[in-house]
Order: sequence, then structure tokens, then C-alpha cells
Amino acid sequence: MSEPEQVNFGDTIREARKKHGWSQAELGEKSGVSRPTIARVEANNDVTTATIAKIARALGLTLELKDRDRAV
Repeated sequence: MSEPEQVNFGDTIREARKKHGWSQAELGEKSGVSRPTIARVEANNDVTTATIAKIARALGLTLELKDRDRAV
């Protein structure tokens, strides 16, 4: 069985931001974080889960934790 393709937080955030038609600065304003922080998230650099949660909330996304060992 092949492993599902791994999608990074940054890729998901970038795609959702573009779907909304927002710049990084606009997303930063709406989420309460700086534009450089948005850039770090989109580049898949280390950021806190609190930061990711703020950005996800602004984009209308949910965060989900899954057990990697359990088949779905």
C-alpha cells in the first residue's frame, strides 16, 4: 500500500490565501500576525501551533490531528 502524499501546512495556507485573493499582508492583518510570519509559515519554517491556529481561523480552515499508525 502506498503512503498518502504529505501536504505541508505552508502549502495549504498559501493555497487557501490565494483562493481568498489575499496578499500575505492582508492575511497577516486578518489573522493578527505579521506578514513575515505568514511568509515563514508558507515556507514551512518553524512556527508555533498558536500562530498556525490564528492563520487557519482567518482562512476558515480547521486543524486536525491524526494517528499516523491507524489506517483510515
